[in-house]
Amino acid sequence: MNYQQTFDSTVRDPAAFWLDQARGLDWFVPPRTGLSTDAQGVSRWFADGVLNTAHLALDVHVTAGNGERTALIYDSPVTGARASYSYRALRDAVALCSGMLRDLGVGKGDRVLLYMPMIPEAVIAMLACARLGAVHCVVFGGFAAHELAVRIDDCAPKVVLSASCGIEVDRVIPYQPILSQALKAARHRPERCVILQRPQCAAPLHHPRDLDWHEQLAAARPADCVPVAATDPLYILYTSGTTGKPKGIVRDNGGHAVAMGYSMATIYNMAPGEVFWAASDVGWVVGHSYIVYGPLISGCTTVLYEGKPVRTPDAGAFWRVVAEYGVKALFAAPTAFRAIRKEDPEASLAARHDLSSLQYLFLAGERLDPPTYQWLAAHLGRPVLDHWWQTETGWAIAANPIGIEAFATRPGSATLPVPGFDVHILDDNGAPLGPHQKGNICVKLPLPPGCLATVWNNHPRYEAGYMARFPGYYLTGDGGYRDEDGYLFVMGRTDDVINVAGHRLSTGEMEEVVAAHPAVAECVVIGIADGLRGQVPLALAVLKDGMVMEETALEAEVVLMVREQVGALACLRQVLMVRRLPKTRSGKILRAILRKLADGEGFEVPSTIDDPTVLDEIRGDFARRGIGPGA
Repeated sequence: MNYQQTFDSTVRDPAAFWLDQARGLDWFVPPRTGLSTDAQGVSRWFADGVLNTAHLALDVHVTAGNGERTALIYDSPVTGARASYSYRALRDAVALCSGMLRDLGVGKGDRVLLYMPMIPEAVIAMLACARLGAVHCVVFGGFAAHELAVRIDDCAPKVVLSASCGIEVDRVIPYQPILSQALKAARHRPERCVILQRPQCAAPLHHPRDLDWHEQLAAARPADCVPVAATDPLYILYTSGTTGKPKGIVRDNGGHAVAMGYSMATIYNMAPGEVFWAASDVGWVVGHSYIVYGPLISGCTTVLYEGKPVRTPDAGAFWRVVAEYGVKALFAAPTAFRAIRKEDPEASLAARHDLSSLQYLFLAGERLDPPTYQWLAAHLGRPVLDHWWQTETGWAIAANPIGIEAFATRPGSATLPVPGFDVHILDDNGAPLGPHQKGNICVKLPLPPGCLATVWNNHPRYEAGYMARFPGYYLTGDGGYRDEDGYLFVMGRTDDVINVAGHRLSTGEMEEVVAAHPAVAECVVIGIADGLRGQVPLALAVLKDGMVMEETALEAEVVLMVREQVGALACLRQVLMVRRLPKTRSGKILRAILRKLADGEGFEVPSTIDDPTVLDEIRGDFARRGIGPGA
């Protein structure tokens, strides 16, 4: 079937379509029911099926005679360490780690919190939890103690697995002090904390609950896979919420496994034995889906990279990894390539490596601005494929489905809805909008397999946040439009739409224009309070390395570009040159913090920020231009 036939079949009879996809997995008890409704009125997939996700990711391949195929490649330029695991070796390591957890009293349904860096033991621990039917909750290594405590209280783990330290380029971050502070602040008391000692920094294990990873592992015996229901939770992953309390997104076992297998073939065109690299972190949803579960369920080789796109040691780091391991598809956030472009604008470092294995470059996590897209396409000469998804969905809502049918790309567009995601653009009253009309991006229910089932310990929040506003639809929280051919353009969060003198304008649209200036490496446009117009846009721009330009000249040129391409009603008058932008560790620009800083509103420095000192720099830039309370 071509794309349209496939998509139509998911809309016409989703239960039959996904039940057919599920038959490709090795179930303990194959499901006979595709779609059903649980006691809370939520659509659930394969409710009568029984399986184990770790079995699908590891044991299946060993049993099929592929045990010596490479499953995991670990590359750590920050430590110089490298390792490779076959499917058999990884299965054995996971089974032993499961035995360690079992000896600590962990069983089906128990939660285990992971607070670990990008090391093989993090992947092993995730799969070990899945093997036991336990629910893992991975918290990004280095998160602040308060945020860690909040997650400990919410998911109530029986055991915490951690490491003595993480490494950020050339900086060692001891984890034990952070973890100890979090445990003191938390109301819930985990029974045990198992600490992996890294040679870069040893952690003191003084508390009776603290155990040494290697000692516990040496005393353990391998554990078998525990059968679980398809609807049993596989993991909880916290994402930031507008209330300040993180939301624990719950992913089930059965729907997730089907979605991972389907997406690896449909979206990424990957086959068993091929090398896939998601340059992310296991603390984020990309790491869960496409460092760990997706590639392994599909029998691929996955790359675990402990480093940055630049400064480890240079802006050619990504190209080195691609060449060394024969990566077929690379998946990263646009911010990674903006950082590479900033330091290596002519992509001269890429030319030093043999990139013949690389067939596709996938980007997601934030809007792929057209200048970054064009830079990549021009210098790599390979398909640059934007796709759009969320922590909540666990896989792409919209993409170029190259595993079914490849479409021409359009800069700024994530291409077409993936089969299973029936995307509609609705106005604020719920009425459908036509081509090029901007509105709320929603997905008609039922959501396909793999999407969130609820919010941990707070189902009313799930209903209020995602389902209540437009009955019968999932509210993504993003705004955008579809063109006359159905291509989807995601313009950003709906709260990134500003109101200038009664005109609703997308800051994302203005960012495209600013980013197109030849001197600009990356930028952000925010709306700030204005007594006359309600809000006006403000642009912050970072110049490419080696570029010299007066701020007044840049401002004049950018203002003219926005006037010509968006219109005078945009009222962009101020452009600030800044050294860097505040971002999360995953590379997302902290737009809401910038707005509050400019408008003089109070805010808490988020635990996800990569470097808090950047806020002081921005505050000084604002004061220099008469913006904000410090002016």
